[in-house]
Amino acid sequence: MIRKLLAAALLLGVAALAVFWWLTAPAALSESQRASLTEGDAAAGEAVFWAGGCGSCHAEKSAKGDAKKLLGGGHRLDTPAGVFVTPNISPDSETGIGGWTLDQFANAMWNGVSPAGRHYYPSFPYASYVRMTGEDISNLFAYLQTLEPVSRASEPHELPLPLKLHRGIGLWKLAFLDAAPVMTGIGEDETLLRGRYLVEGPGHCGECHTPRTAFGFGGMDKSRWLGGGAAPEGDGKIPNITPHDKGLGSWSAGDIASYLETGFTPEFDSVGGSMVSVQENMARLTKEDRAAIAAYLKAIPPVGD
Repeated sequence: MIRKLLAAALLLGVAALAVFWWLTAPAALSESQRASLTEGDAAAGEAVFWAGGCGSCHAEKSAKGDAKKLLGGGHRLDTPAGVFVTPNISPDSETGIGGWTLDQFANAMWNGVSPAGRHYYPSFPYASYVRMTGEDISNLFAYLQTLEPVSRASEPHELPLPLKLHRGIGLWKLAFLDAAPVMTGIGEDETLLRGRYLVEGPGHCGECHTPRTAFGFGGMDKSRWLGGGAAPEGDGKIPNITPHDKGLGSWSAGDIASYLETGFTPEFDSVGGSMVSVQENMARLTKEDRAAIAAYLKAIPPVGD
C-alpha cells in the first residue's frame, strides 16, 4: 500500500513539474508579431529612444546629453528583492547587442526573452514595452545600431537563490504580461490615443508611478493606475500623477507639458531625483508628443494616495 502511495505521489510530482515546465516556457515571436516588424528607420528610432528613456538606465548614472547614448550598462538598481544590474545594450558585438537580429531584439522587448531563450527579469520593463508597435521596435533597433559600441561585460544580478531560478518568471508573465491598453475608455481622439501609447508603452510610466499588488510579486495594480507607489530603490515614494487633488489635479495640461519640457512645476520648483533624467528625455520629444502625454494624464481616472 505504501509503495502504491509513493508511486502515485511520484507520478503526481512528475506531472506537476511537466505542467509547470510547459506553462513557464519562454515565448517565441508570434506570427503576427513578426509580421508587424519593418525595415527600421534609424532617424525615426531616435524619438523612440528618448521616449523609452533607454539612456537613463543603460548609460552611466550621471550621464547628460549625448553621453546618454553610451549604453554600456552597469546601473545598479538596489531593490528589496535584490540588486538588478542593467546590461550593455550598445552595438558592441562581443559585450552588447551588436550580434542580435531584429527578431531577437523584438522578442526581448515584447516577450522578455533573451536570445539564449531565457526569461528576463521584469526589472526590464517589457510589461510596458509589450504595447509598442512593431514599427517603433524596428526603428529603435535600427537607431541603436548607429550608436557608439561600448566594450563592457554585463554584470550578473545579485539576487537570493529563489530568484535566481529564471524559469519561475514564466508564472509572473502569465499573471501580468498583457499587451492590452490599461485605459480603454478614453475614446478615439488621436491626441489621447497617442498619449496613451507613449505613457503605457515606450514611456513605461506605470512601472514606477503605479503601486504593486500586495501578493502580486511585483505586478502593477492597474486599478490604481499611476496613483503613486513605493520607490523601487530605497526609501521614499514615487508621486501620484493622476488628476487627483493628491496628484496633478491642480495642474493644467499646459502645466504638465511645460514641466516635461523645462523641468519646472507651476510653482517654479525644479524637477528632482530620478525624474531629472526622465524629464531630460521628455524634453527631446516633439511639442505634440508632450501635449499628448499631458492630455492623457488629465483624462485618466483620479486615484487617491
